[in-house]
Amino acid sequence: MTDTSATAHNPPERCDLLIRGGTVVDGTGGPPVAADVAICDDRIAAVGNLGGLAADDEIEAADLVVAPGFIDVHTHDDRLLLVDPDVTPKASQGVTTVVVGNCGVSIAPYGRAGAPPPPLNLLLRDDDRRFPGVAAYLDCLDRAPAALNSAFLVGHTTLRAEVMGDDLTRPAHEDEIATMRELLAEGLGAGAIGLSSGLFYPPAQAAPASEVAALAELLAPVGGVLASHIRDEGDDVMAAIDEAAEIGRQAGARLQISHHKAVGRANYGRVRETLARIDEIRERQPIGLDAYPYTAGSTVLLPDLAAAAERVLIAWSEALPDAVGRDLADVAAELGCDEREACDRLQPAGAVYFAMSEEDVRRVLAYPRTVIGSDGLPGDVRPHPRLWGTFPRVLGHYVREVGLFALEEGVHRMTGLPASEFGLVDRGEVRPGAFADLVLFDPGTIEDRATYDDPMRPAAGIAAVFVNGRPVWRNGTPTGERPGRAIRRAGAPRTRTAN
Repeated sequence: MTDTSATAHNPPERCDLLIRGGTVVDGTGGPPVAADVAICDDRIAAVGNLGGLAADDEIEAADLVVAPGFIDVHTHDDRLLLVDPDVTPKASQGVTTVVVGNCGVSIAPYGRAGAPPPPLNLLLRDDDRRFPGVAAYLDCLDRAPAALNSAFLVGHTTLRAEVMGDDLTRPAHEDEIATMRELLAEGLGAGAIGLSSGLFYPPAQAAPASEVAALAELLAPVGGVLASHIRDEGDDVMAAIDEAAEIGRQAGARLQISHHKAVGRANYGRVRETLARIDEIRERQPIGLDAYPYTAGSTVLLPDLAAAAERVLIAWSEALPDAVGRDLADVAAELGCDEREACDRLQPAGAVYFAMSEEDVRRVLAYPRTVIGSDGLPGDVRPHPRLWGTFPRVLGHYVREVGLFALEEGVHRMTGLPASEFGLVDRGEVRPGAFADLVLFDPGTIEDRATYDDPMRPAAGIAAVFVNGRPVWRNGTPTGERPGRAIRRAGAPRTRTAN
């Protein structure tokens, strides 16, 4: 750690909050520095030796790291922000900003009544409020803020479901694509930061690359991101990466490969090939990727995905709720059928799939451009532990215990790097002028405590979390403060829809 006695540039005469004596890991990847941090209103006012500065409130941060709040680039928290505005699963692990609307599914624009098709049912219940436009959703967050900031991606599958109804087993017609473009344009105009796709899922599998490209071409003029849950993460993963890259190339948009992995025992080790291909693609177009630090994934219950997994845990089931938390193999044995039939009898349902190798997980995490995303599913009865544990797991297990990379590099992958790649202005760094999104944690004790058997346990080692200068998590509990903001794409006007 570097010691500094330098005085911050033009520090204020007084601040609202002074964090004294901490070790600042500033999110840039630079070395840790001993420094104080002053906050005025919602911004960081000064960083350095601030011994003479007066403050309305002070926190002694000796033995703690002061870092930018973590940015979870891959979430499905669209609904959680509304129904649990403390956003406890994320605030408790140091997250201050979530990117919602991933994998092609977003809560808006969708105005149809009734049960939405899977995987959109991960976000919407039958009786939930509908948001036929993105502006309406963002305005709702303005009126009733959550504890955390959020940035919004418009989902391609959501656009299909809104425009095409139940007829999703075919490519969209030209007039339907035109309507989807209008809805996406509304969303981007309202402040959405990009488009997400999920060609892996049944409601979007019939969509050719040209359908997504026709939408994605709206991104380049506004600097939007294309986040892709690629068509296949198993045997055909290379072709799926190439397809996503071609869509991004045609659109002139930065591509984000979501939760990158190689699924199924036959594909263990293939991330060497996929990462090499991503390096090749990067030479001609902008591309990034995110990952979570676990060997299991989770989504709706899909028989083909279950067949590729070594073990499957039931996360929820409307038909057989007693199956929650049990192995699919045991459920099938009890029902007296094979696992594929058991999947059918459990529907609608969700599951946790053990289908990745630890070596591959480490290789993807170690890749220099990988950013961290939890991909947690807050609506699951028994969720994957990544919902509560992703970021502390990286810092506790993979940084401190495994030594996969240095602490400052781990923090960079969660803060400065994702802020830059997703266009989150003045977020992700501890510096004067940046928003005061901060996490204070103990580098010696931070760890994930959520497990597959007990997945909703808060992490250890998180001392305090601040969003826009206000505390949202202290002493192991939410504060009840709701300072989060709906972050709109830079340059997008802030509009208010009618009540």
